[in-house]
Amino acid sequence: MADIHPTSVVDPRAKLADSVKIGPFCVVGPEVELGEDVVLRSHVVLDGDTRIGAGTEIYPFASIGLAPQDLKYRGEKTRLEIGARNKIREYVTMNPGTEGGGSLTKVGDDCLFMVGSHVAHDCMVGHHVILANNATLAGHVVLGDFAIVGGLSAVHQFVRIGPHAMIGGMSGVEHDVIPYGSVMGDRASLCGLNIVGLKRRGFDKETIHRMRSAYRMLFADEGTIKERVADVDEVFGTEEAVRQILEFVRVQSSRGLTQPRSLGAGE
Repeated sequence: MADIHPTSVVDPRAKLADSVKIGPFCVVGPEVELGEDVVLRSHVVLDGDTRIGAGTEIYPFASIGLAPQDLKYRGEKTRLEIGARNKIREYVTMNPGTEGGGSLTKVGDDCLFMVGSHVAHDCMVGHHVILANNATLAGHVVLGDFAIVGGLSAVHQFVRIGPHAMIGGMSGVEHDVIPYGSVMGDRASLCGLNIVGLKRRGFDKETIHRMRSAYRMLFADEGTIKERVADVDEVFGTEEAVRQILEFVRVQSSRGLTQPRSLGAGE
C-alpha cells in the first residue's frame, strides 16, 4: 500500500502505485494517477485528470492539474500528463489542456521545474528541460528537449522553442526560437548559438564550427529567408543539427522567428 500521511486527503478513487509516498497536508483528487516511487513532500494539491510518471518528486505548495487559467475553458474533459523522474519544486503550477488546444498538456521525463515556474494549458514540454525560478510558459507553448528557460522569463502563447535552446533570465519571448539558439532581452532577440549547452551535450569543435557557419548564413542580410534556408541546406544539409534547425524554420508558425539584432552578436 502507498505510504500516506494521516493528515493528507486522498480520494479513494485515485490510482496510486504501492511505492508512492505522500507527506503531510496533501490533497489528491479522484482522477489522479501516480506511478511507482512518486513522492509528494507536503502541502501538494493534485487534481483533474492528471497522470504523474515514476520517480517524480513534488515539493510543498505545488498546484498540479487544476483548471486552466483560460476564460474559454468551460469545464470540458482535459488532461495533464507528467513523465518520469521530474523534480517539481515549491509553488510550481501546471494546468491541463483545453478543448481548443487538443485537450492535453504534456511534460516529458527528467525535467526540473524550479520555484514558482508555470506550465500553462496545452503546452508540450520535452525531456531534460529546465525552467528556472518563476519562469512561465503561456498556453500552447512547445518546448524542445534540453531547452532551458532562465529565471523570471515569460514565453508568449503559441511560441515554439527548439531543442537545446537557452532563454536568458528576465527575457520576454514573443517569437519562435531555433534549436540550439540562445536568446535574451526584455523583448528577446537571438544572440547566437547556445555554445555552452552544445559543449555540455558533447558536440565536438568541428560540429560547432559548422553550425556557427550555418547560423551566419541563415541570418545574413542578403536574400529572403526561403533563399537562405536553401543555401544552408545545400552547403550544410548533411549536418544533423543543422537539419534540425532548417526543419524547424520551414514549419509554418503564427509567431515568426526570433531574429538577431545584429549578426555576430554572441557569434
